[in-house]
Amino acid sequence: MLSSHSEQPDRDQVPPGFQKTEQNQGPPPGAAPEGMVWIPGGEFSMGAAEPIGHDQNMVGMNATQDSRPIHRVYVDGFWMDKTEVTNDEFAEFVEATGYMTLAERPPRAEDFPGVPVENLVAGAVVFAPPDGPVPLDDYYQWWAYIHGANWRHPLGPDSDLRGRGQYPVVEIAYEDAQAYARWAGKRLPTEAEWEFAARGGLSGKLYPWGNEFKAQGHWMANTLQGHFPDADSGADGYIGISPVAQFEPNGYGLYDVAGNVWEWTTDWYRPDYYARLGQAGGVARNPQGPVSAFDPSEPGQRKRVLRGGSFLCTDQYCSRYMVGTRGKGEVSTGTNHLGFRCVMSAESK
Repeated sequence: MLSSHSEQPDRDQVPPGFQKTEQNQGPPPGAAPEGMVWIPGGEFSMGAAEPIGHDQNMVGMNATQDSRPIHRVYVDGFWMDKTEVTNDEFAEFVEATGYMTLAERPPRAEDFPGVPVENLVAGAVVFAPPDGPVPLDDYYQWWAYIHGANWRHPLGPDSDLRGRGQYPVVEIAYEDAQAYARWAGKRLPTEAEWEFAARGGLSGKLYPWGNEFKAQGHWMANTLQGHFPDADSGADGYIGISPVAQFEPNGYGLYDVAGNVWEWTTDWYRPDYYARLGQAGGVARNPQGPVSAFDPSEPGQRKRVLRGGSFLCTDQYCSRYMVGTRGKGEVSTGTNHLGFRCVMSAESK
């Protein structure tokens, strides 16, 4: 079965609840730092609604309940990396500091009580497509913890980064992304900053570029075509991950804010956070997220919000390349479809 996106919404239609984005006016505060663009900030409608005009029986096309209600948010202006941090950039950081990522360190026995010592082996989570169609209610059919997988060996110990310097760095836990950002004199974005930037000045659109998944017949992001999870046809030009900046940028000059790899934000994940903001009313100014994490499906795990979707997203399973939708990631876990990009406050430059 092919991922068709055959039912496209009206390109100009905006779901109920969205209001116009009011961008801050004025020029950027100086020249752009290398590899970054100015995000002016302002007030916008944050969140996602049911896609208009799509077949609601398509599993992946329903916006997640945790991205509602749509609510008004204000963020100050800031600088943001044009692309996800690449392998070459992360290697420069590691060479300068000697930093070792979480996936390169053996798990500590105190963090995993009852686990046999022989199982406490360094590694990370890797996607491996099954041989054929499988039920979609068990993600262990396509995810596995692989000993020896890390940012240098993203698919396991037999893989490497030859020819992949301009690919996004992956297998990065939250603290790894934070460590890089501090070294670079930057920080990770809040969820609100990330969404404002990803929308590129548009309001209420399904994607960072508008309401059509393929704009004028062109692929706009690296997602999965074919059949999930066993067959990526690579119709967009890539089977699996792609180098950064292979698709058109959004209105602010940001690449890959939909698809390719998920990106860390600083907000703790709670499914009811938007509901709390909606109940508070008014405009949330520079929201920093809830004070603690809670995921009712895995209440013992501390998770941060992920944004943007990845090369595995598809309308058959996970359509979170839609700009207002949310993901979540356990803070100590890296995967081969999760990376990050950094921001810098205007006063920090």
